[in-house]
Amino acid sequence: MSNTIKQNQYTISGQLVDVWKKEIYPATMHIQAGRIAAIEALPKHVSVPNQYILPGFIDSHVHVESSMLVPSEFARLAVVHGTVGTISDPHEIANVCGMQGVEFMLNNGKAVNFSFNFGAPGCVPATTFETAGAALNSADVAALLQREDIKYLSEMMNFPGVLYGDEEVLKKIAAAKAVGKPVDGHAPGLMGTKAQQYIAAGISTDHECFTAEEALNKLNYGMKILIREGSAAKNFEALIDLMHTHYENMMFCSDDKHPDSLAIGHINQLCARAVAKGIDVFKVLKAACVNPVQHYRLNIGLLRVGDPADCIVVNNLNDFKVKQTYIKGILVAEDGKTFLPSVPVTPINQFHCMPVTAEALAIKITEYPLQDGKIPVIAAFEGQLITEKLWVTPKVNNNYLLSDVENDVLKIVVINRYHPAPVAKAFIKNVGLKKGAIASTVAHDSHNIVAVGTDDAALAQAIHAVIEKKGGISAVNGNNTTILPLPVAGLMSAEDGYTVATAYTAIDKMVKNELGSTLAAPFMTLSFMALLVIPHIKLSDKGLFDGDRFQLWPIEQPIATDSKRE
Repeated sequence: MSNTIKQNQYTISGQLVDVWKKEIYPATMHIQAGRIAAIEALPKHVSVPNQYILPGFIDSHVHVESSMLVPSEFARLAVVHGTVGTISDPHEIANVCGMQGVEFMLNNGKAVNFSFNFGAPGCVPATTFETAGAALNSADVAALLQREDIKYLSEMMNFPGVLYGDEEVLKKIAAAKAVGKPVDGHAPGLMGTKAQQYIAAGISTDHECFTAEEALNKLNYGMKILIREGSAAKNFEALIDLMHTHYENMMFCSDDKHPDSLAIGHINQLCARAVAKGIDVFKVLKAACVNPVQHYRLNIGLLRVGDPADCIVVNNLNDFKVKQTYIKGILVAEDGKTFLPSVPVTPINQFHCMPVTAEALAIKITEYPLQDGKIPVIAAFEGQLITEKLWVTPKVNNNYLLSDVENDVLKIVVINRYHPAPVAKAFIKNVGLKKGAIASTVAHDSHNIVAVGTDDAALAQAIHAVIEKKGGISAVNGNNTTILPLPVAGLMSAEDGYTVATAYTAIDKMVKNELGSTLAAPFMTLSFMALLVIPHIKLSDKGLFDGDRFQLWPIEQPIATDSKRE
């Protein structure tokens, strides 16, 4: 036996939670050379430390970029909460930097001891109704899927393309099938025969269900359902009761998680909430640990002899406070402290945007859709990605449409950051700003600049701040401008994860306390207002978009009136 192996021999004792036998018993686990060499079950009268040994948690669908952290920094925060791996879709950076972006995520993720499992982005760009920085065709996707470090075809957001047989879409799905890799889904609200057709094409998962009825419908057709609880989209409460009977085909995911919330908790929080709801702990751990590993065929251990020693030690099976996290037999976190190192990052980006004047943000009444004296307004909702169409009487001055702060109807703009183009303008309700403006280059999925404000001067100031840094999130209150720079593709910081979390907390607090936003996560909600693949009304850099008809709204074209009026 080599000295290296001898040095890597140690034991962990406690109450072992055996997810295979569905038993909890005192045991000593022997680790050797990064693997579980033996599990020694002990008589119940033998004293062991008052702790529980579990498989590590897996986030079954996450866009690491949305944490505003590069993968290596995301891992440093996640391991503290017992997360040992992720199923990661890099399509955010792919929409900005293409194949170079995917390579960046793969390489940076490999720089730390953490199991990132990246997919081949299936929808870059997400639609033809927006301007992205890059495109990946079916040949690009097929090439990625040939790689061992690409584990699956990322979420197929173009569900109309699946339903109506788009050639490029079908080629991407066929490429995944040819190499035996799963295809992730994205089909909000799709049910009945259309859902059945979508699933029959080879789509295996969905994380977009926002009602139990929709999730059950898809489960009955053989799809695996992910319970999503992120910083903006929160579907836990709507779906968790299905886990009583459908736990074999369910998983947990965050999808999009900002750095402040990642610093506080991750999948461990969902496990605690599920147990508090009365879900059997073995069913919870099946969803949190086992199902992702089996579905995506991951090289992550599940507390079996011979498995990689990817495991965690928690204080109890109620709050799942993590005492220790091990990956490949190495202690990577203990008692709230991460042991993963920060690694140097050389940012990549694509940013070719010129400053925007306040005058360029003005909206003439003749430039905007108008019916019966009312304008269409995007209604945002707390904890949801979907929006509603409202018809609102606008505030007008000298034939210009203005933000109506008193009625919480504010101007929203999207600016193409890849080449000069006209500014797209609209109005949004429920952001709650009483003054100032906010802007961001995190704007799913093409990541142009999105901004909301109470007046054009503040809007222009917030937009200028992110252009000056070639990416970031900003907030403006009078002469005070605060910005969190995001130099990596305009999506991620190159700084320490906890430093970024602190900076994000400060700017988030400013937007709520000083500017008056009523949203729990104003920047996260803002980032989804240009996400065209989620109904019902959004704004791309090319203009207002009707998600129900899946097309842009020209001014001269009558707009669907199946929406609410105020």
